[in-house]
Amino acid sequence: MDLPLVVGVDGSEPALRAVDWAADEAVLRGLPLRVVYASLWERYEGSALARDLGKPDARVAAEDVVRAGAHRARARQPDLAVGLAALREAPEYALLREARNASALVVGSRGRGGVSGLLLGSVGLYVAAHADCPVVVVRPGGDDQARTAVSGRVVVGIGDEPTAEVPFAAREAALRGAVLEAVRAWRCPAPEPAAHPLLTGGPEPAYGEAEEEAAAEVLEEALREVPPRVEVRRRTAEGPAHKVLLGASRTAGLLVVGARRRPGRLGLQLGRVAHTLLHHALCPVAVVPHRA
Repeated sequence: MDLPLVVGVDGSEPALRAVDWAADEAVLRGLPLRVVYASLWERYEGSALARDLGKPDARVAAEDVVRAGAHRARARQPDLAVGLAALREAPEYALLREARNASALVVGSRGRGGVSGLLLGSVGLYVAAHADCPVVVVRPGGDDQARTAVSGRVVVGIGDEPTAEVPFAAREAALRGAVLEAVRAWRCPAPEPAAHPLLTGGPEPAYGEAEEEAAAEVLEEALREVPPRVEVRRRTAEGPAHKVLLGASRTAGLLVVGARRRPGRLGLQLGRVAHTLLHHALCPVAVVPHRA
């Protein structure tokens, strides 16, 4: 049986945008959708959701939260099979357990406790750093609206040791009929003072040529097994990888990066690039894990 696509909800607007994205994505993949709400509290204060549900006060039960998410998914995709679960435990641990039996896990950019539209909530950051399956964080676009699953090209950042993120990105591009843009960032080395043309009297050296060629070779090797049916664009760009990919996110429908899971290592296990993109990208970001 195909594993479902799981989306975490908490009654917030970013979570409901994540439901929209997940419903579209589940239809693309031909998978059922599982809507999950987890909390140690049986009820919480949620006036906006209470109004949507027609409740006289602002106290909303856990079952109300998950039912509202499921209703949103069915309204967007009427033929989608939707399951739901309200779990009495800390959300980060509940979602990690759900991720063990999910094709992917989708969360919003921040939850009810968020303080800024630019920052990812603690639960989303935790599951992106530890989940066993790909995690998609639905970032708001420039118009603060969720991008649908079928908009824009799929961009994959190619790191030093790309593995699972490339096949994942290729499948996503194939599902959408979209272009796969593979991006490899490189850095131009600082020139040696003795090699400066004002000191040597010779022509200005071509700084960065070797680095750019090496970046192109890494791209070719990473994309070697992408199916021919997927249209691929290769791009090398000089600059820090997190800045290059943030720029690409402005016009992308999905941005894919890898995250290495190191057994026995404590901490978030997210590098600077993935961490920055999860907080600031202008499109949904998929973090695809692979074991070191």
